[in-house]
Amino acid sequence: MIFWLAAMTLCRRELVRFWRQKSRLLGVVASPFLFWLILSFGAGGEAPRFFFPGTLVLTVMFSAIFSTISIIEDRREGFLLSMLVSPAPRLSMVIGKILGSAVLAALQGIVLLVFAPLAGIVLTASIVAQAALVLFFVSFALSGLGFFIAWKFDSSQGYHAVMNLVLLPMWFVSGSIFAMESAHGVMRAVMTANPLTYANSALRRLLTPEAAAGEPELLLAIGVTAAFGAAMAVAAAWQARHDNARSFA
Repeated sequence: MIFWLAAMTLCRRELVRFWRQKSRLLGVVASPFLFWLILSFGAGGEAPRFFFPGTLVLTVMFSAIFSTISIIEDRREGFLLSMLVSPAPRLSMVIGKILGSAVLAALQGIVLLVFAPLAGIVLTASIVAQAALVLFFVSFALSGLGFFIAWKFDSSQGYHAVMNLVLLPMWFVSGSIFAMESAHGVMRAVMTANPLTYANSALRRLLTPEAAAGEPELLLAIGVTAAFGAAMAVAAAWQARHDNARSFA
């Protein structure tokens, strides 16, 4: 009982913090949206439809980065130390922080999903529900990765630098910019090993199935995305439990 009470309390804290900083929604959604407009309508043709799934992944990626930076802020303010010495299991802290960040990222992805008709994408209740599930899975995974990296940092600048070094290349080779089918053999192997490729493929299978030639099948893509999220949560929990070298003071 105390596990889920602590986890849900931390999750709610993330949501309340976001509600008090509404400008974050504009920043997280507007940047990928403008990126999509420039790429799509600059290239013309079917580009708006092709780039839209990758833009959704980019949106939740930005949100996960901004949300998990709160771990560094909590350390500075002493809140993280109070959580670590509380009776609640340390795992509840990890799940609460990741879940709160994942919910925020998924919601912001869903906000951008509303603009899908501008790309000529027809939305149905079933497609929206499945796309929302995929967005939550990839949001959970990226939030877990963000937690794993942020736990090691005292500097938000250093955290942003590392996240950009890790996540932006992952996004570039996820099929968001160029299709796996047309990629060089070496690059295709990198894309196959990249977990974000499967999140992008799942969204493309749902939103633009005619542009998904050569992409992983939907169930495989969703399964890999969910497994990626579980792996990142386990890695974050393991690090939070075993890394006792930091003082958090």
